[in-house]
Amino acid sequence: MSAVVQQAAIAQSTGSWPGGDGGGGNWPRYPRLFEATPSSGPITGMNLVKLTGSGLQGTTLVTFGGTPATIVAVDPYGGWVTVLAPAHAAGTVSVVATTPYGTSNTVYYTYVVVPPAGPTVTSLVPPSGPSSGGTAFAITGTGLTGATVTFNGMAATGVSVNAMGTLLTGTTPPGPVGNVPVVVTTGAGSATVPGGFTYTAPPPVATSISPPSGSSAGGTAFVISGSGLNGASVTFNGVPATGVAVNAAGTSLVGFTPAGAVGNVPVVVTTAGGSTLVPGGYTYTPPPAPVATSISPPSGSTAGGTGFVISGSGLNGASVTFNGVPATGVSSNPAGTSLVGFTPPGAVGNVPVVVTTTGGSTLVPGGYTYV
Repeated sequence: MSAVVQQAAIAQSTGSWPGGDGGGGNWPRYPRLFEATPSSGPITGMNLVKLTGSGLQGTTLVTFGGTPATIVAVDPYGGWVTVLAPAHAAGTVSVVATTPYGTSNTVYYTYVVVPPAGPTVTSLVPPSGPSSGGTAFAITGTGLTGATVTFNGMAATGVSVNAMGTLLTGTTPPGPVGNVPVVVTTGAGSATVPGGFTYTAPPPVATSISPPSGSSAGGTAFVISGSGLNGASVTFNGVPATGVAVNAAGTSLVGFTPAGAVGNVPVVVTTAGGSTLVPGGYTYTPPPAPVATSISPPSGSTAGGTGFVISGSGLNGASVTFNGVPATGVSSNPAGTSLVGFTPPGAVGNVPVVVTTTGGSTLVPGGYTYV
């Protein structure tokens, strides 16, 4: 509300303005104030105030409660003066203007305590980090002085703010995988960081594999130890392992090797948090030579076509010959302990039966007798 004009107690004398009044009439010699607009403002000052009145040409000084204001502009016709209010304690103060012809009457202006503006936030860098926490971050905005920061309700650590209150830095607390709200709070209020912060699963850590080697035929059971292995997949030279499972703590992973070429190959563990190489990789060794302990039946028709079973070990992927002639329909069980097929035709008599795998060859004891 505009201040009410306070009439000066001293009567104004009349007389011509210096240089004439433009019409020969008489004008008030002393300055007069009508009002201050606005009539109140912050105790920090530095806001524009317009003083309207008459006879204000050549104003050289305006004071608020005795404190000089900064004169910004003066109407050459004397109708107004614009100033920047000085800082002052809260309360109502007198405002007067001074010209070469004297000091004006008083109008009033009220200083008020303006609550500080709440914080604003414009960005958070980086926008994501591991769920284990410990990521250094920076928030930009305004009004951040004295702020605290929470990620999903958990306080960030090491928070500091620059002197301008425009940059806040700190370190993220641990949090659940996924996007969470980030809230900046000062004494003047709170603000939510646009986009929040996304916690990512920590990258897996693999410390060892046991055993470190096994048959190139695959199927070797293995255990990988480490951390952050939950949800992992495993490849041996790019080929997925089978039967992969991980304990609840994410510290132990088991599975079965795929088949692979003889030699050392890389083993890679992959989770949502990233990938890691198992130190030392895995060495494929030639499969063991097959072992054949018996054939049943031990004899059959020279016409061939007799079904047979060979028992032993390491029989996976084997082929079988009877006196050098391949058997047909040969297959082995997954354990490699039993091999079946059909005999080829052969001459009457006992013939050698040879079982061959990538690990070598072996003779079936007693051979096979064609009858």
